[in-house]
Amino acid sequence: MNGIQATFRQVLGDFSLDVSLQLPGRGVTAIFGPSGSGKTTLLRCMAGLERAPGGKLSVNGEVWQDDEKADGKGVFKPVHNRSLGYVFQSANLFNHLSVQGNLDFGLRRIPLAERKVSVSQATQLLGIEKLLHRQPATLSGGERQRVAIARALATSPQLLLMDEPLAALDVERKAEVLPFLERLHTTLSIPVLYVSHAPDEVARLADHLVLLNAGKVTASGPTRELMTRLDLPLAHGDAAAAIIDAVVTRVEPAYHLSHAEFSGGQVSLLNPSLKLGQRVRVRVQARDVSLTLTRQQGTSVLNIFAATVTSISADSPGQAMLALDAGGSTLLARITQKSLEALDLQPGSPVFAQVKGVAVLG
Repeated sequence: MNGIQATFRQVLGDFSLDVSLQLPGRGVTAIFGPSGSGKTTLLRCMAGLERAPGGKLSVNGEVWQDDEKADGKGVFKPVHNRSLGYVFQSANLFNHLSVQGNLDFGLRRIPLAERKVSVSQATQLLGIEKLLHRQPATLSGGERQRVAIARALATSPQLLLMDEPLAALDVERKAEVLPFLERLHTTLSIPVLYVSHAPDEVARLADHLVLLNAGKVTASGPTRELMTRLDLPLAHGDAAAAIIDAVVTRVEPAYHLSHAEFSGGQVSLLNPSLKLGQRVRVRVQARDVSLTLTRQQGTSVLNIFAATVTSISADSPGQAMLALDAGGSTLLARITQKSLEALDLQPGSPVFAQVKGVAVLG
């Protein structure tokens, strides 16, 4: 059976993990939740670093753990027999080896016939070709983490586990690494489980999302859907945002603008480097959306979409969060409670969403 099936129940002191998941067999699945929710414990169980009694794990049809197998013997592959790559917060490079030496180290246990990702492919994907003869101590934090990811990929894993790989980086180094993670997302068929507590990383990278809280799964499904469900915490607060998929149809270099079509209309993007026909993932933050009952004229706002209110929920004190249907795409709008009452908005109300800012995620 394709995909990842995982069932783990593990008690560690006062904490207990109790999850049952069916995840896609390719693409990036983000494991998202607050500190202490069990994200790292889940990854350790998948890696075989923790053995959850009675646990089950299969990766695209290959059983790595099944303690309840019918013959009574059970299956538990130890870590070194699991075809996986693991990237931690810290790069954990071997300082006595060059970058090339670090990449070569993991290949020793991989037979030639099983090497599906070459070292050269891994170095190109992560953009580290010019670093191969350098020593780890001479690299920046972003460079070290890119080497660590390339080293994990070079083992041709069936599953890549990434435990908050950007958490230890500053904003600049994080921005350096993210585009390379996007390359993995679009280039390789290896399933990636990506632990994070940063909504911007989830929005940019993940196709599928698992929300964890206190060791339990509160929701699992496509990222676009879960980010805009008002019954979930990710759709509330200052970071709440929706993701829409669009295709570039026009570029205006003189104005540094690109225009892209999505199911709700045309979105204008302050990014002249996009190409005609290019598919883009766009993030629309709820705080950047205002609502009117009629289409405004003589406004500087370029992005105005006809929409229908589908649901309303209280947000922070004095504010409400609204989910909107814009031609089949879901947007969020965060407005004041006073505005909600003044406009007499209810589920089913037709509105126009004015978006003052959008971000191209890739």
